[in-house]
Amino acid sequence: MSNRLADKITIITGATSGIGEATAHRFIEQGATVVLAGRSKEKGQELAKELGERAVFKRTDVMKEDDIAALVDFTVDKFGRLDCLFNNAGAGDRTSCESFDEVEFAHIMRLLVGAPAFGIKHAARVMKDSGGGAIINNASIAGHRRNQGGYLYSAAKAAVAHMTRLAGADLGPYGIRVNAISPGAVATPIFWGGSQRAQNLSDEENEKKMAKLQANLAKATPMPRSGFADDIAYAAVFLASDEGSFINSHDLVVDGGRIAMFNENP
Repeated sequence: MSNRLADKITIITGATSGIGEATAHRFIEQGATVVLAGRSKEKGQELAKELGERAVFKRTDVMKEDDIAALVDFTVDKFGRLDCLFNNAGAGDRTSCESFDEVEFAHIMRLLVGAPAFGIKHAARVMKDSGGGAIINNASIAGHRRNQGGYLYSAAKAAVAHMTRLAGADLGPYGIRVNAISPGAVATPIFWGGSQRAQNLSDEENEKKMAKLQANLAKATPMPRSGFADDIAYAAVFLASDEGSFINSHDLVVDGGRIAMFNENP
């Protein structure tokens, strides 16, 4: 085991599947203590048991500010401080500029913009007291270009990238670095409805969908393969570690070069 994140106390939201789960594994491997945040108590406790004594689950609904505040307070009460927050929880959508309503708008913006905004707010208040930390937001190449996600999803992810720049500038003087990762062409269940829908499918059905998705995404980048959750997890390890200590207000694109293919269909 390496120790790039030795003794770092970390919160990962949306930790029970996809990118969040992969990041939890990589952070544990690198020596971190991880608070897994998610809505599924069963999945969260199962993952915490799998990861070992440096992992603990806290049931959290990131749609509620009180839950986010309680998550941060739980972490500080249990471990004494918070060194890193990965605002990862999210979901996709299939809206267009003409095909959404008030309910969809409110839900998507609250989840994709509100959750990281409140995460930053509450992480900052405790990180200031302990001398700094690292906040990482999960953005997307959908926030940089069209045809990479639904209309509202793309707008929300653009907001996350800019919010990252603003927060990094505001919090940098306190030793708090705020960065984003913009994944692209990464094979996760978000493409067929997210982890909730994936739970309703058999293992065989999920495997078939994943294989088909990986084959399609491999055609969508200059590199002849799809991205994997671990590709994002390793980027998060770097940004959370001391190796990234002079990186702030940055949006790190991890997409195999997909963002450069401006004239290609997704």
